[in-house]
Amino acid sequence: MYLPNMFYHCYNRGVAKQAIIHDDQDMTILLRYLGEYLEEKDTQQLSLILSQPGFLEYQKERARNLLRLNNYFSTISVHAFCIMPNHYHLLLQQTTETAMDSFMNSLWTRYTKYFNKKYDRIGPLFQSVYKAVLMETDEQLLYLSRYIHRNPIAHRTLSDPVRIYEELIGYRGSSYSTYCGISRFGWVCTDLVLGLMGEAGDRKNPYEDFVQTSDDEEQAGAIIAPIIADV
Repeated sequence: MYLPNMFYHCYNRGVAKQAIIHDDQDMTILLRYLGEYLEEKDTQQLSLILSQPGFLEYQKERARNLLRLNNYFSTISVHAFCIMPNHYHLLLQQTTETAMDSFMNSLWTRYTKYFNKKYDRIGPLFQSVYKAVLMETDEQLLYLSRYIHRNPIAHRTLSDPVRIYEELIGYRGSSYSTYCGISRFGWVCTDLVLGLMGEAGDRKNPYEDFVQTSDDEEQAGAIIAPIIADV
């Protein structure tokens, strides 16, 4: 069990560092699963689909599946995420002691079943049970979000701010584009992290500058070291 109303860095990688995402379809499916678990379930609309003759059978089957599916709209908040080809990072907050564990087990069990069926494989997809590290300060929370959003360029030497922006904003398996107001995952909560940036001043979006520049790498490394020690 984990503490209620607290923030956690949750992460894991593929077994033997193998891929958990092979193509666009895999990413699309995983992002769809996240939305189905985290967006508010419209039980009235889903029940209407089942009761009205005008809907096709595949629509009714989807409605039945969504009605049965666990929903974490009121118990789990995602504040940042990045799904990489062989690992993932999630910055989560839970409202109850067991919500996060239930959500993580439901999501990744379901995705593993999809992945194993598609690629004709058996066995676990991930190398171990996911890790969850408690955030103890606002500073850790802010810098962890930066670390997560910079993952697509983490092992590359890029200095041109325009190129960095294009790389990060163009990576669809990340919440960064939502933070920049370009695309919208309705289940990503941005207000808390953006609020930690303080007043914008002359800058339109100070968070973009914070993520895209690397002037304070030594400071950033010291702040997040305790929460990414075994990533």
